[in-house]
Amino acid sequence: MLKKALFVVAAIAVLGVVVHAGEVKQHDWPKTWSYTKVEIPGLSIPVKMDIGYWIHIKDQGDIAIKLSQDDIHSYSGCDSMVIECNFNLTLSAAITATGNVGGDYGVSVNPADIDSPGGTAQVCATLANANLGNQPGGTNDVLVANIKIFVIPR
Repeated sequence: MLKKALFVVAAIAVLGVVVHAGEVKQHDWPKTWSYTKVEIPGLSIPVKMDIGYWIHIKDQGDIAIKLSQDDIHSYSGCDSMVIECNFNLTLSAAITATGNVGGDYGVSVNPADIDSPGGTAQVCATLANANLGNQPGGTNDVLVANIKIFVIPR
């Protein structure tokens, strides 16, 4: 009978200590010099976020294309862009003449497809049928066009 009574007392003691997830039940809070933090068992809070698209062209202020003469009325030039990104993308470009020098302007980007985490693309401009009649000879660094770069996820 004594063994049964001890077993019942032990079972009640064990049941009294059972804690449900997300609860802390203690008669005496543990402490050393001050109270000790106690983890709430079974509680794990997920932290989530949405990751957006981003692209960065390094050293943008240093990118400039200087056209060089290929023949009497044709000019071309290129510069490189170092691209950092977190998605696979396709680049394109548009060129707009300033009106200082007439002619047929063109632009290209190679390679147009850049994969994450980035790479280097070369931007090239061309001027065919250049009309230099409005500019005096020996003029330096005449702004003849501006290039805009476009990007789309791929």
